[in-house]
Amino acid sequence: MKINGNEIKPGMVIKHQETLWTAVKADHVKPGKGGAFAQVELKNILDGRKLNERFRSADKVERVRLEQRDYQYLYAEGEMLVFMNTETYEQISLHIDFVSEERAAFLSDSMKVIVELYEDKPIGITLPNHVELEVVDTEPVVKGQTAANSYKPAMLSGGVKSAVPPFVGVGEKVVVSTEDGSYVRRAD
Repeated sequence: MKINGNEIKPGMVIKHQETLWTAVKADHVKPGKGGAFAQVELKNILDGRKLNERFRSADKVERVRLEQRDYQYLYAEGEMLVFMNTETYEQISLHIDFVSEERAAFLSDSMKVIVELYEDKPIGITLPNHVELEVVDTEPVVKGQTAANSYKPAMLSGGVKSAVPPFVGVGEKVVVSTEDGSYVRRAD
């Protein structure tokens, strides 16, 4: 679908220079002299390169619609992560770098994820916003420190490092953000 260059908004995926880009920022500028344009910061979906591009309203760009499918994480096999389509039960293997090692640490058996596809080729993956992990190592609970506004380092299941409140001990389950690994709350 072709759109005018000044219609690009953050989050849109476009085809530009024969590859796929996602719009990170879009500033619409109307100078006193000359025509309006959109100054767009693009990030290459496939290799992560960044590009600043100026699009005038007369410029036509191809907006790409990505297909999103529900998948379930099954297991890791060496450097590959195996996922199953929840509708067709078809399995795909993705390299750990596709997910990124930091984010792959949040994966657990049977976790639901969304895989974004373009022309049936996986190009992105979305994990749940929060996951529940067990504290496997941290400093012992110190009596009287429960009201402190400080955090202590902790190692969580899957090798995730996070900072937890002083009252959280080994063996407890906590909810953390998959965005940055930060502590959200104790698990129910």
